[in-house]
Amino acid sequence: MLRMDKALKSADPLLARSCTEAREILNEETFKHMIAVERKRTERSREPFLLMLLEPGNRQVSEKNGKSLDNMLYVLLQSIRETDVIGWYKDQTVVGVIFTGLASDDKNAILSAILSRVSNALRDKLTPDQFNQVSISFHFFPDDWDHDTPGRPSNLTLYPDLLSSDRGKYSLLRIKQVIDFVGCSLMLILCSPLFLVIALAIKASSKGPVLFRQQRIGQYGQSFTFLKFRSMHIDNDESVHKEYATRLIAGVEDSKQSNSNGEPIFKLTNDTRVTRVGKFLRRTSLDELPQLVNVLKGNMSLVGPRPALPYEVAAYQTWHRRRILQVKPGITGLWQVTGRSSVKFDEMVRLDLRYAMSWSPLLDIQILMRTPHAVIWGTGAY
Repeated sequence: MLRMDKALKSADPLLARSCTEAREILNEETFKHMIAVERKRTERSREPFLLMLLEPGNRQVSEKNGKSLDNMLYVLLQSIRETDVIGWYKDQTVVGVIFTGLASDDKNAILSAILSRVSNALRDKLTPDQFNQVSISFHFFPDDWDHDTPGRPSNLTLYPDLLSSDRGKYSLLRIKQVIDFVGCSLMLILCSPLFLVIALAIKASSKGPVLFRQQRIGQYGQSFTFLKFRSMHIDNDESVHKEYATRLIAGVEDSKQSNSNGEPIFKLTNDTRVTRVGKFLRRTSLDELPQLVNVLKGNMSLVGPRPALPYEVAAYQTWHRRRILQVKPGITGLWQVTGRSSVKFDEMVRLDLRYAMSWSPLLDIQILMRTPHAVIWGTGAY
């Protein structure tokens, strides 16, 4: 069960007020940063945390009684432990508390204990009208991801820093969008004859459509239709790849093959579902060209992590999820030009996270310049 500090409760009221006023209420930026820090700590420790948000409600009530918000903050500071973090989730509008060190796996028991303590304290300090205006919500992390929309976080309240980060890099994001638009437009014009040749080769070698459409998971867990040139026979069984991917993500799939340099290969090879033309397309990465359309639609970027399949995301550990939250997926990326199929899944995720933390237009250009070499030599392509 959650253990509360009893010292402040039993102290002299004047001493309690003095101790309470000495505690710092974090500003919005710092508090949202602390939510991100706690998420990362939970990913490592696997100890959950709880975010509680309180909103005074009707602004007219606050204007009639300017002390109502101050009273609510005072009550909160008296009700929480010294190790809990309090701050503004929305400046002067919504206050939040991060409860850590939860010693019970029973979420309902934790919620009941905290809600009872906070509600009773607020009821004693606020007028009935003020108390009835207060809105309280609870948000656990790790959160359950939305099963109706595979891969999407069901509670975006726990990820306020991601949107704040995008706003902070607005000018850089605009440059990235320009690079994506100009780069895709030029490549579509230059490669249009190649598109026609590939389409004819696919139709001549096997039955089925030229393009392969598949649901993938993009930034913030949004699902979108992913395009590739079809490299497999139609009506094939995807359970083979699903089983392999699940084992690979769990870290129990050992490489049974190696490339010409003796490096292990962490990818399905000699897949009987792949057509003769498909093997060539995959080896040269030409099957990826239709994703230029995904970039123009805004689902992807030229540079970023590879978009995941829903059943892959379902097998992710909590920390793996960050690779599909922080940046848009891309056609090429740091993993593709660095290790590709010769690195384990966890290392691939670390490369994606390294890119997400340090990306810039210059880094994107460097990766794009290294991509032709990786494509020509077919490093890690199977």
